[in-house]
Amino acid sequence: MLAALLDGAQAAAAATGGNENGLMKVFHDNPYFLSINLIVSAVVVAMIVERTQFQLRKYQVNSKEFFAQIKKLVTAGNIDRAIKLCDAGDFPTLQLVKAGLTHANKGPDEIDAAMSEKIGELKPAVEKRIGSLWSLANIATLVGLLGTVLGLIHTFAAVSDQALSAADRQRILASGIAEAMYNTAFGLGIAVTCMIAHLILHQRSKNIQHDLDATQERVFNLLTIQTRPGNY
Repeated sequence: MLAALLDGAQAAAAATGGNENGLMKVFHDNPYFLSINLIVSAVVVAMIVERTQFQLRKYQVNSKEFFAQIKKLVTAGNIDRAIKLCDAGDFPTLQLVKAGLTHANKGPDEIDAAMSEKIGELKPAVEKRIGSLWSLANIATLVGLLGTVLGLIHTFAAVSDQALSAADRQRILASGIAEAMYNTAFGLGIAVTCMIAHLILHQRSKNIQHDLDATQERVFNLLTIQTRPGNY
C-alpha cells in the first residue's frame, strides 16, 4: 500500500515537473508547523553563535602562560604587580587568579575560600544554555513529526473524496506526502544540528572547567608556598 502511494506521489511530481511540490508551495499551503520549527531553528542558531563567541572570547587566555608570568612576579614578591596584571582584561581566568592573589596574605583557608567562591561563580556561566540544545532538539523533532502526522491525516481525508478525479487525487497525494516529508526533514535537521552543537560546546565547556580547576590548584599551591615566612 505504502509503495503504491509513493509511486503515485512520484508520478504526480514527475507529471508536474517537480515544481508544484516544492518547499515554498508546502510552506504557503500549510506553514504552521514549518513556521514553528523555523522559529526554533532561529533560536538554535542564535544560541550556538552566542555560546561559541562567549567561549572563544572569554577564554582566549592561555592559562599556563599567564600562570608562568604570575609565578615569576609572586616568586619575586611583586604580588601587587601580579594583581595589576590580572586587571589587564575581563577574562574569567584572570578573575580567578586575582581572587587568590588579593587574599595571599590571609592564610591558606582564606585563599581557598576566595578562589572556591569565585570559581563557583564562573563555572555556571560556562555551561549556561548549552543543556537547552537537547530540549530544542526534542521539540523540533516532535513538531516535525506532528506536522507530518496531521499532514498525512489531512491528505488521506482529501483523497478519500469520491468526487475527485484520479489526476486530482494524485496531485493532492503528492502534495500531502511532500508536506509530510518536509516537516519531518526540517525537524530532524534542526535536531541533528542541536546534537552536534551540544557535543562540541559541552566538550569545550568541560575543558574550560578543567582548566579553571587546574588554575585554581596551581595558584593555591603557589601562594601557600611562596607566602610562607622565609620564602622570599
